[in-house]
Amino acid sequence: MRILIVKTSSLGDVLHTLPALTDAMQAIPGLKADWVVEEGFAEIPAWHPAVDKVIPVAIRRWRKQVWHSLRSGEFKHFASTLRAQDYDHVIDAQGLLKSAVITRLARGVRSGLDKNSIKEAVASRFYHQRFAVPRALHAVQRVRQLFAAVLGYQYNSNQIDYGLSDFMPTDAPEQVPGLMFLHGTTWASKHWPEVYWRELASLADQQGFKIKLPWGNPDEQQRAGRIAEGITGALVLGRQSLTELARHLSHCSGVVAVDTGLGHLAAALGRPTVSIYGATNPGLSGSFGHFQHHLTSSLACSPCMRRECAYRGQAMMDNTAAGTFEIQPACYRSMPPSLVFSQLQRLMLQSGTEQKSTIDSSRSQA
Repeated sequence: MRILIVKTSSLGDVLHTLPALTDAMQAIPGLKADWVVEEGFAEIPAWHPAVDKVIPVAIRRWRKQVWHSLRSGEFKHFASTLRAQDYDHVIDAQGLLKSAVITRLARGVRSGLDKNSIKEAVASRFYHQRFAVPRALHAVQRVRQLFAAVLGYQYNSNQIDYGLSDFMPTDAPEQVPGLMFLHGTTWASKHWPEVYWRELASLADQQGFKIKLPWGNPDEQQRAGRIAEGITGALVLGRQSLTELARHLSHCSGVVAVDTGLGHLAAALGRPTVSIYGATNPGLSGSFGHFQHHLTSSLACSPCMRRECAYRGQAMMDNTAAGTFEIQPACYRSMPPSLVFSQLQRLMLQSGTEQKSTIDSSRSQA
């Protein structure tokens, strides 16, 4: 069986689709998938063993350069590539009008969510088959349920496999245990205070951890430099591709993340991760997998789902080694570095214990 998956963006959404493909691969021997994805995320589907061809699309860029894209023939080439293959099933895992239009271009039985389950109801009109999936489920489980309904198999929702075991490094782990701090995110309201990052780095450094700080733009690069300043074990990474960054993550003993797509990558790779949520709610789209812990705010206005903090109450103050400062955004008052680090240590200990148990079990069976 050959299927086409349409899941174009964003980083977290693409990663959330991998477990559904693993379910399908395990249930249907010989299944192969092609995948339409935004060009910036094209590396990700290629990591999965069931993916045969990745078909990049450039909707974000085409919107900015409509006439150029049409005149250059880039869209025509994309459409012809899409129509070159007959598929048994074409699955729109995005649920948006833009993805439904792409699905309509492909050759095969088109399937997606029904109008009551989908993000944009009009998109459901483009499908041959429509399926109801509860909105209250986490995004990962919604996609898994959709795939199972389309392809006709059962799966165990209590088990999860992103299908990246072959992608994980086989070389020896680093001698010094490493942590990665995923400090970059989009909304101003999602940013954990920089002074907290510095204190967390100091705590980790005192415990002998090596700290890796990635970045994706000049602002993040400068912040990473400020966090690392004066911290012996802190390293600001060079610019990384997603594959290179995933390799670094695979070697890490633990990860601390704000609400960012890279946090989902850490979860997909099975890294013990403490994710910090203030303005946003992890319930339906937070990092999902083994050894994941979400810290959420106790402030009454959280989660506000606002890009900018609108808190106007009493100033929230805290004391650190750098002195007294006002916590901004205020919702992070209940997530100080000491709490984050203790939760990360707990997760890493749990992860190491379970891995040792698995190895001992395998040896006894041998």
